[in-house]
Amino acid sequence: MKVVISGFYGLGNTGDEAILESIVDNLRSEVPNIDITVFSLSPEQTAREHNVKTVYRAWRRENKEKIKALRNADVLISGGGGLLQDTYPTKFLFGPLPYYLIIAMLAKLCGARVMFFSQGIGPVTSTWGKFLMRCFANKADFITVRDQYSKDYLHELGVTRPKTVVTADIVFAFQKKEDQACLQSLNLTGSEKLLAVSVRPWFEHSDYEDKLASALDELIESDSVTPVFVPMEGHHDVDASKRVIQKMNNASACHLLAGDFTPNQYLNFIGGCEATVGLRLHSLIFSALTAVPHVGISYDKKVESLLKRSGMWDYSFRLEDLDRDQLVENTRDVLNKRADLSMKVAENAAVMRDEAIENIELLKKYFM
Repeated sequence: MKVVISGFYGLGNTGDEAILESIVDNLRSEVPNIDITVFSLSPEQTAREHNVKTVYRAWRRENKEKIKALRNADVLISGGGGLLQDTYPTKFLFGPLPYYLIIAMLAKLCGARVMFFSQGIGPVTSTWGKFLMRCFANKADFITVRDQYSKDYLHELGVTRPKTVVTADIVFAFQKKEDQACLQSLNLTGSEKLLAVSVRPWFEHSDYEDKLASALDELIESDSVTPVFVPMEGHHDVDASKRVIQKMNNASACHLLAGDFTPNQYLNFIGGCEATVGLRLHSLIFSALTAVPHVGISYDKKVESLLKRSGMWDYSFRLEDLDRDQLVENTRDVLNKRADLSMKVAENAAVMRDEAIENIELLKKYFM
């Protein structure tokens, strides 16, 4: 079986690289003689890290190679992740939404079948974006989405023709390998109470940085935690982490991981922490995967959906509703109840792991 995988790959986003690693590992485990080509912005690096064929993903070069790969493919896997959205500017054929839909249409024209795979849908708010979804997403052969909200949203957008099944984020099927490079990079004694912290820039919402900085200061002083910032998207998250640290009175008690560790290395690190306070979706998924209780700060429906499924929504916040004192209280509560909450998270993550593997089973059922 020959597959082409299209997604946000080769751009240094830990969550998306975890998605790719999970897709590739599970395809190799479940599909005999699988032949994999990935469209990547860093094709040489992706080929080296995953032992796959690669083609440069953007339009400025290797377009003949894209068409050749799609002509040879049995199926295009579009995803996973939040590809089909117009949060970022969409102008005619430029922007994430048109790109992924055009790749899907090219695949159809080249004779390949198309599966939108383990995707979180939206937001799609522009008139043009909605038109593109109705015209092109309806051409897919099969769709799996990572939450019920995404399925409902697809139907609201008029995407009703392909069979759509709710599964879970494919990263819940991540095949963990032991690697403590993150921990070994830090100057720690081994007795610290580690609190993983994941932040990100998010448009006009930067006031959360002050609230988080103040909350972390109190948790350091009253609960003896050691915050470690885990940047999930390279320099973007490194810069956001530094801004929070600079606003803290106890900045010297914090640590900041480098922004170039692998998804597996970040996963192993988060798994060794007492708890996580995070914005990034996949920092929370990594926490759930390793049974680490987490306080989420949701900037998007996909984050809220995950927190409800992991069982940690009662301790979490919508970004616009973040309250500094409540954040301290909730994090302290999570630390005090860690053992019980860890068991609860592990049980919920096991269900989502089964659902994540269903993405592969459905691909086999409908495309082999």
